[in-house]
Amino acid sequence: MKEKRNLFLCIICLLLALLLSLSKERREDEALAARIAPEILRFHVLANSNSTEDQALKLKVRTMLLNSIYEDLGEEASLDDTKDYVLSHRKNLEEEAADYMKNLGYDYPAHMELTDAYFPTKTYGDMVFPQGKYQAVRVKIGKGKGRNWWCVLYPPLCFVDSSYAVVPDESKEILRESMGETDYQKINREGVKIHLRLKTAELFLKKSPSTDQME
Repeated sequence: MKEKRNLFLCIICLLLALLLSLSKERREDEALAARIAPEILRFHVLANSNSTEDQALKLKVRTMLLNSIYEDLGEEASLDDTKDYVLSHRKNLEEEAADYMKNLGYDYPAHMELTDAYFPTKTYGDMVFPQGKYQAVRVKIGKGKGRNWWCVLYPPLCFVDSSYAVVPDESKEILRESMGETDYQKINREGVKIHLRLKTAELFLKKSPSTDQME
């Protein structure tokens, strides 16, 4: 009995140590996110549902809207320019998305807003962004009940396939100058600590039914 009790106590201690470690890492990630978030604008698209058709439509609408936004903004747009554009063109972009879906045979409305949202750790090309609160352009398709897709609208880091994308040097330079060298190195994919933590999280979350889709 004594050996079993000691073993049980050891397991409890290990679990507590793990929980404390994860809690500390989460606080560090959120603190880093709080520092860099003012220089970043994310893009968040919610599908109408999790059906195969609605998920495929979500990606088509995503691509259409990103192409429209980036084409109008041009390459010299700042963070404020990007926010101002979205706010001033919101209705036009919603109508454009709705018309695009109608031409594809879907009678869904599109709702766009600028909001604050909590995001998990996510890799975009060469960069790893820590979990935390960020400002985002959120697009809700129809009921917005399906899995969603994220990227970084500013600096321009929105890729169709972020797993193989390479962050443009211009975007890297914007990040480096806006957040400072220390924080920039922490989100650089060469930063081992965050990179390893991301991989560890993926092992637990990869097959979780409640995890948001991150193409």
